[in-house]
Order: sequence, then structure tokens, then C-alpha cells
Amino acid sequence: MSIMKRMSLIFRAKANKALDRAEDPRETLDYSYQRQLELLSNVRRGVADVATSRKRIELQLAQLEQQAGKLQGQAEKALQMDREDLAREALTRKSGLAGQINDLKAQHAQLQGEEEKLVNAQQRLQAKVESFRTRKETIKATYTAAEAQTRINEAVSGIGEEMGDVGMAIQRAEDKTATMQARAGAIDELIASGALDDATSQGSGDDIARELESMSSQADVEMELMRLKGLSSPGAPGAIESGAGDTSDVVSSEAPQAEGEQR
Repeated sequence: MSIMKRMSLIFRAKANKALDRAEDPRETLDYSYQRQLELLSNVRRGVADVATSRKRIELQLAQLEQQAGKLQGQAEKALQMDREDLAREALTRKSGLAGQINDLKAQHAQLQGEEEKLVNAQQRLQAKVESFRTRKETIKATYTAAEAQTRINEAVSGIGEEMGDVGMAIQRAEDKTATMQARAGAIDELIASGALDDATSQGSGDDIARELESMSSQADVEMELMRLKGLSSPGAPGAIESGAGDTSDVVSSEAPQAEGEQR
């Protein structure tokens, strides 16, 4: 297959696909019904034209027959008056009219037959158009119902384009919410562990509290150190027996010893 033939085939295929997507069966049915109505209207005009021609011929026939009757009467009257020449002239003219009358009668019969055919065709076409209209409305209603059902099913299942976009938006919102929750939890853990300072707790009052906590911690360290010294001093069985007694007793017993050593 040549390149031009392939390009032509591809173009026709894509054009056909585009037309299929753009075509609405309801619009196509309405257009077909409109065309049938136009055809029916043309047939009716044809019937009217033929009927008009038939009626015109009937009028001409009536006039010619009236003229023929008049000539017949003139011929009879001329014979009564012994005017054979006038009678012959009247009969000659009547004979000429008789030929025209016969021709018009033949045309009338032909037009009458054509009119009957057109009337029958009009009746059949009108019945077909009415049947098509009923079927068209049924198909349109069925198609509309099927289209609505399809959209509802797509919306329920989430496979529709619009609902797909909504589902993606919800998924993105849930992902961002989960990310923000995880970030907030991580920051809380870092603040609780001391890796990060709480910016809302920084100030002069918090500095004093931290310093007091530091001094209290140092005092506890000194008291524990003095207790351990008392426990480790020689000749202090009472201190050893007391074990983990009150640290205030240890501090009071150590104070006189420190004063004697200074003296």
C-alpha cells in the first residue's frame, strides 16, 4: 500500500471516529423526520398541481361542450329556415370542437389517473412519516434514559470524567491532610524530646524557671555528693548503718568536723 493510500485511509478512519463522537442519534432522527416532512409537503404540492390542471381541463371541456351544444342548436334552426349552408357551417365548427373535446377528455383521464396515484402515494408516505415519528420519539426517549442511566452509573462507580476529577481531588486532599498530620506529630515529638525549642515558651519567665531548675539540680548534686562523702569517711559506722537516711543528718554531722579541721 502506498503512502498516499495509507494517509487517506488514516484520515477517513479518524474522520469517521470524530463524526461518531459528534453524532447525536436524537439530532439525526429529528433531521430525518424533517426531511420526510419536506418530501411529504412536496408530494402534497404535486397532488394540488395535478388537481388544479384537471380542474382547468374540466372547465375547458364544459366550455367546449357548451359551444358544441350551441352550434348544434344553430344548425337545427338553420335547417328549419331552409339555410342548409348555415347549418353545414355550424356542424363543421361543431365537428372541430368535438376533436378538441376528445383530446381534453383524454388529458383529463390521464391527469385523473396521475392524481389518484399521487394521492395514494401521499397517503402511504404520510402513514410512513407518522410511523417514523412515533418510532423516533420512542428511540429518543430510550436513548435519553440510557444516557441518563449511564451517567448515573459512571457517577456511582466513579469512572466518569467529572467524578474521576472529584475523586482525584479528594485523594489529593487526604494525602495533604495525612502529610500535615505527620508533620505536626513529628514536630511535637521533637519539642517533647528537647531537640526543638518551643517558640511560644521563650521569654523572661521561662529563663528564670530554667535557672531555678538548674540551681535545684546543682543543690541536689551537692547534697548527694556530701552524703556519699559521709558514707565513705573512716570511723563513721553510724553513717554506714543509717544507709540512705535523711541527707539533712549527714550534712549536720559533717559540719562540726569541718569546723574542727579548720581550728
